[in-house]
Amino acid sequence: MGRATLADVAAAAGVSVPTVSKVLSGKKHVSPTTRDKVLAAVRASGYEAPRPPSTPRVGLVDLLIDGLGSPWAEDLVKGAEKAAARWGFSLVVTSSARPDFDLSRWIGMVRRRTTDGIVLVLSRADQCEIEAIEELLHVPLVLLDPVGQRDPRLSTVGATNWLGGVMATTHLLELGHTRIGFIGGPLDTQCTLDRYEGYLAAHRTFGVDSDPALTRYGDFLVGGGKRLGAELLDRDDPPTAVFAGNDLQAAGIYQAAAERGVRVPDDLSVVGFDDSSLCEMLSPPLTTVRQPLDDMANEAVRLLSEALTHPGGSIGTRIELATTLVVRGSAAPLRARDEGKKRIAGK
Repeated sequence: MGRATLADVAAAAGVSVPTVSKVLSGKKHVSPTTRDKVLAAVRASGYEAPRPPSTPRVGLVDLLIDGLGSPWAEDLVKGAEKAAARWGFSLVVTSSARPDFDLSRWIGMVRRRTTDGIVLVLSRADQCEIEAIEELLHVPLVLLDPVGQRDPRLSTVGATNWLGGVMATTHLLELGHTRIGFIGGPLDTQCTLDRYEGYLAAHRTFGVDSDPALTRYGDFLVGGGKRLGAELLDRDDPPTAVFAGNDLQAAGIYQAAAERGVRVPDDLSVVGFDDSSLCEMLSPPLTTVRQPLDDMANEAVRLLSEALTHPGGSIGTRIELATTLVVRGSAAPLRARDEGKKRIAGK
């Protein structure tokens, strides 16, 4: 039997050849049901679409990220560089946080030099921007650590944020804390919502009521963590522990605590999220939830490579990699906090 053709796939899916072509090229205006039927027929037939001769592989993958100043971003870029080399690409990194960044200009530049695929890491990318990139560049696209509601048509790579929230909060509850603050990122980011849901789930498991007054939403930056941490610590009934939505906000909580003579972990336990290189620089070193950034970057580039080899085969793939709790020195049993307060009072 010869190689399967577009006509074979169309016949198996019960659709027209142009419809198959639309699905394989990632075009819109195809119903999810039809798309699923076509992709199932592609997999069953073993069809492999040749890469158009007008778009030969150039050995480049683009990473568009909305900031390079944080340890998290630096770790992610390092992981992406290693992943690109592993899968036979060179990596081109662009920060959309630059004051002079213009999306349409960037798209034009990429079109002129061409690319094999794009990994997007954008905390503020809206659906219109993503669709513009798709429509104008016509190359595989993967969202890494996606934000907002997930589009089932796009391939995404992330981490088990809900489970990470459960682990971070469970650790604090097991240490005896029952007044645990939560400082997340922006409310419209999916990872913040998932981590907060994990925080709530852990409370329910332990039969402890969470206090909504101890919840804040910030910006994933040190300054935001400091400002919101100060709000919680200045309350008449401050929390004895705080789960920060990322390591940068945890560092801000350290600063707010130090300015108030509150010691970590004697007076306040803190747990972060990411396990960036910042964690070992803090004093005490930060207990945090580790996102496997190297593995996440590798999976994103692998999906691009797979999409180039088997067009349409990885459309809509969702990969979530496991998070793990890394225990260091920033969280202590509640008893230690009480003893610290007595020492401060000279009792």
